[in-house]
Order: sequence, then structure tokens, then C-alpha cells
Amino acid sequence: MISTYPTSPEERNSWVMDRRGLRNAVDPYRPYVFLVEEECSADREVVTVATIFLTNRECPWRCAMCDLWKNTLTQSVPFGAIPQQIVHALGRLPVARQIKLYNSGSFFDERAIPKEDYATISQIVGRFERTIVECHPALVGKSCVSFRDLIGSQLEVAMGLETVHPEVLDRLNKRMTLDQFAASSEFLQRNDIDLRVFILVQPPFMPPEESLQWAQRSLDFAFDCGATAATLIPTRGGNGAMEDLAQIGDFVPPALATVEAAASYGLGLGRGRVFVDLWEMSNHPNACLFCLRDRTDRLHRMNLSQQLLPSIQCPHCKGKS
Repeated sequence: MISTYPTSPEERNSWVMDRRGLRNAVDPYRPYVFLVEEECSADREVVTVATIFLTNRECPWRCAMCDLWKNTLTQSVPFGAIPQQIVHALGRLPVARQIKLYNSGSFFDERAIPKEDYATISQIVGRFERTIVECHPALVGKSCVSFRDLIGSQLEVAMGLETVHPEVLDRLNKRMTLDQFAASSEFLQRNDIDLRVFILVQPPFMPPEESLQWAQRSLDFAFDCGATAATLIPTRGGNGAMEDLAQIGDFVPPALATVEAAASYGLGLGRGRVFVDLWEMSNHPNACLFCLRDRTDRLHRMNLSQQLLPSIQCPHCKGKS
């Protein structure tokens, strides 16, 4: 089944989807994950955040690295289902100050989150000081402003920049240009909506020796676009396509040292908050088993403090893993 990665978007869609496994069974009236986490706020205060991963229709884009489709539906959720999911989660979570509504796609995709549910959702989340949602740059527009007005508190939109390497960005099949990302960012700024940016560390198609440089450039670009926060995501496999890309030499997971260096660079800029996504870090394929836990804990503390901390000195890997 392994073959050369296609050049056209349509062929890439098919290539990516042909390599998928089975979806997980999910309920349109229940979020598939919900939790309360701590995060450093824009005011540099550690706050609690209710994070709800909503169940809904799969994203219409077929990005090569994405594994979020695993917990999605093949059709739109019924009217009223999304508010029920949020109520279900909040009724089982401790009190939090902010809320993230992540939905494996774009909040402002009307086939994922029915626009008719905005009013009810806003009544539920209006008590939070900040609401954070995800959206593809192509869907940033008037719906963002309408939802902002309804919630009556600070809205933050998280967008996946992934990388500023133009050729790699194109091959990811995200169907977005840097100019489009910048234009969507400017729209959010003009309408007093905060921007959070997701950046991949060492995405597929990028030589490992260039990955730190491009992560740094991507952080620069994100803050140039007005981001108040940037999250570095160590690129991982697990969606089928990434495994085949690894087989043909187009993907290698980043060394933890590269992730650490990118985080240190971002924090050193002092232009906004920089987080490292630690999801599944305990399963990092290239990490040193002797220091992984301590290094992960250091990154967690840096996430919360937004301060550079002394590196972990490991006698086994010398901090190079």
C-alpha cells in the first residue's frame, strides 16, 4: 500500500484516507473527552480551563498529519446536540475560569457546529472569562464576530499555522497559504478576538536538521500576526498516513531536544505565551527513558510559569534524545 506521496490535492485526499483505520464509536450527544487543566493566562496567572473535546462531523480538510478524525462522525450532529455535550461535561467537571471548546475541526464550520446552536452555547459559556475555539483560517469571518457578541466575554480563536515552510505547508494538504493565514489573523485582531496558533515541530516532508530553524521562523510569523499564544506540537504518527510517510523517508518524529530548543526560543522572544503540547509525551518514540519524565515535567512547569528553566542533565543521552 506504500507509494509515493501524490502531488495534487485530490489525489492526496484519497491517499490519506486510504491509509486510515477505523473510527472510534462516539455519541453525538456526548463529548468524547473532557477535563480541567491549568494554563498560564494572558495576564500571566495560572488559571483553570475546562477543556471539552466535542463530538461532531469530521473536518472537511484531509491534512496528512491529522489523527483527529478518529473521534468524529460521518454526518452533522442534530440541532441541540452540541449544547447537550457541553452541559454534560460541565456538570461533571470542577469549576473553571476559562473554557476550551475543541471539536476536531472548525467551530465555525456550520456542518460541525450548527449556527442555530450559537445562542444556547453562548448562554452556557457566558459565565467563563474566556472562550477558546478552533477554526481553519478559511472559515474565519462574520460568524466569529456574531459568536463573540453573543458570549459577551473574551473570545479566542486557535488556528493551525503548522509551519511557515511554504513547500511543506502545501504538501500537508491543509489548502492554506501564509497570506490567507495572515489575512484571517488580521480580521481577528480588527474585531478584538484573540489569536492562538498551533505550530508543528518537525512536520512530515521536513528534514530533521532544518526543523528547529523552521519552528523558530513559525513562532516569529505567529507573533507577527498578533498571536497572544503559540502551542508547539511535536509531530506524531498514528493516523496511518504518517506511518507510510515514515516508510518512504518523508517523516521522522522530532527529538525531544528539538522541541525543548523551540520552546526556549519562543519564550526567549517575550512576545507572547508559548506552550508545548505534552499530549502522549510519555510515548515519545525517540526519548531517553532515563530522563523523559523529568524533561516532560520541566516543560510542564515552563508552560505554567512562562519562564525558562535549567535544562535536565542526563548522563545517558546528554540531552540529545
